[in-house]
Amino acid sequence: MENILRIEDISKKFPGVIALEDVSFSIKKGEVHALVGENGAGKSTLMKILSGVHKPTTGKIYLEDEEITLTDPKQAQNLGISIIYQEFSLIPYLNAVENIFLGREIKQSNGLLDKKLMKKKAAEVLKTMNADINLNIPVTNLSIAEQQFVEIAKAIAIETKVLIFDEPTASLTGKEIEDLFKLIEKLKAKGVTIIYISHHLEEIFQLCDSMTCLRDGSWVDTKKVSNTSKDEIVKMMVGREITNAYPEKSHIESDAKTLLEVKNLNNDSISDVQFSLYKGEILGIAGLVGSGRTEVVRALIGADKANKKEVYIHGKKVNIKSPTEALDEGIGLIPENRKSQGLILDASVKNNITLPILSKVINKVNIINRKEEEDIVNNSINDLLIKTPSSKQEVKNLSGGNQQKVVLAKWLNTDCNLLIFDEPTRGIDIGAKEEIYKLMRTLADKGISIIMISSELPEVLGMSDRILVMHKGKISTQIDGDNVTSEKVMHYATGGGSNEYVE
Repeated sequence: MENILRIEDISKKFPGVIALEDVSFSIKKGEVHALVGENGAGKSTLMKILSGVHKPTTGKIYLEDEEITLTDPKQAQNLGISIIYQEFSLIPYLNAVENIFLGREIKQSNGLLDKKLMKKKAAEVLKTMNADINLNIPVTNLSIAEQQFVEIAKAIAIETKVLIFDEPTASLTGKEIEDLFKLIEKLKAKGVTIIYISHHLEEIFQLCDSMTCLRDGSWVDTKKVSNTSKDEIVKMMVGREITNAYPEKSHIESDAKTLLEVKNLNNDSISDVQFSLYKGEILGIAGLVGSGRTEVVRALIGADKANKKEVYIHGKKVNIKSPTEALDEGIGLIPENRKSQGLILDASVKNNITLPILSKVINKVNIINRKEEEDIVNNSINDLLIKTPSSKQEVKNLSGGNQQKVVLAKWLNTDCNLLIFDEPTRGIDIGAKEEIYKLMRTLADKGISIIMISSELPEVLGMSDRILVMHKGKISTQIDGDNVTSEKVMHYATGGGSNEYVE
């Protein structure tokens, strides 16, 4: 099989950072090629170079044995290289047709848009993908999976030779992932080469023909997926073996103090939710997509309206009507979408960390004490091992794992005694996951209580001292002890029981 893409000695330097250094490898035509590595390994930088967003500092790119120089994404698309980012690039208030042909609209001889023809062609492209999508409504009203299909349609509406997927399954359900994989197999059968970036190694073994690993901006290895193993890939990624990603659980004593008690929590999405949380406990909330997991904690902290709720902290009834009031009661939320809900991406690491605690570092004449602020930030960077050139670095330039640590640093400096982690390791590599798990267990050992919501069942089982399982807006059961199994959790998550307590 001939090579379609060859990368030779690619390096990329940013101020204070070497993102890539002398990376070389080839990708064969018509294969699905995985690109793996920890957050910060250089995967995204390399893909931005291949799609024309960044120019390499040094090195050469060959497409079908011809050297190419990419100056912008439009040129890359014209050459047949397209990328589908984890954060979609759709215009939310345009419909699918308008998004698919944005920037390359079909016009009639009189210069007016040929909307009828564009709609016909969009429908034809989507039909080849078995995607039944309403073409007349703004894409913001489509599901995440439907939006992703529109993104793919944008790419393949013109001749595409190389299609790059960046964490494509991060927000998809099991059925939607199946549909995506079927589509990728169809594209592969048509000769389209796929570059597939994912932290889910099981997807790589299910889907990919070969893989390349990057670590710290350098090439580690390229090999057939059939000739490697999950353990070997992990070792390539992190430079060491990870035998057990989950730290040892604490033993919650029977007479442990109750930090939080929730009764009769109700709104349009959840009903009759009640549970307790002990000091120093990690309480996992499991369930299928749409079961009401996130809705529970949003209603708890006042981000969503509750028709009815009773909340007790240290036995005292409190009335929490907003996230600000929740913070006043010592409750912090590390949200599911850190980029849109947890961070100001264009702001520095320092400004993000100190945003919730400015009142602590402002003196009597309302001027920020810069030394005190810097001390807090530097302590957070050192304690949480945040990898950043300096506290002045914009958060958008950090890896996903380090962005998550910045969100965590924000809330740790507020002296919260209850932290809610919603999908704490989404989009984070296996090495950074291990660090986050250790941080969570260290916090629990210090007496901070944690509620953790996760779609990754092994994570729920590996980290939780106790698990609440939700089904259709209700707590189906709570499972206590180290004997919990994935089968038991899934039994209740799919409606196999209700309001039972399992030893």
